[in-house]
Amino acid sequence: MAVKKIQRGFALLIAVIFMSVMLTFGLALSSLAYKQQILTSTSIESQYAFYAADAALECALYADQQQNLFEYTSNMSSPAPVMTCDGSAPFSPPTVLSHTESRWVIFSRLSFDSGARCADVTAYKPAINSGVTYIFSQGYNVSCSTVENPTGSRFVSRGLSIQY
Repeated sequence: MAVKKIQRGFALLIAVIFMSVMLTFGLALSSLAYKQQILTSTSIESQYAFYAADAALECALYADQQQNLFEYTSNMSSPAPVMTCDGSAPFSPPTVLSHTESRWVIFSRLSFDSGARCADVTAYKPAINSGVTYIFSQGYNVSCSTVENPTGSRFVSRGLSIQY
């Protein structure tokens, strides 16, 4: 009597194992690609926020050094100077945060890129010319109305500062 070898389904088993390995490999690659896409979009938005902060800082430097806009005044009731950038007025009226005998602090919110981006500028101007001026700029990748009323929105902010 001859012994029969039963090998049915062996090729099917190999095919199922091969397909499982390939499916796992494909899912891992798609997960990696998705994470890279999220990282790339976040870095682009971060770059927009940085550009808004840089534009606002340059505008404030020009306003202070060329137009002497932030010059300290001893009149404690004087309003904050209005800084215009990119050919447009500030998003909201500038505010005097502090005004003492030694310095005044001015805050302004500016809109850039046809209202698509926003930046906050805070200038610390000393009373005497020998003091140090500080300017801080915080840029956002969204519009100023979104910054004022976020209502659950997510946005990126980047900041720059200068002293001279």
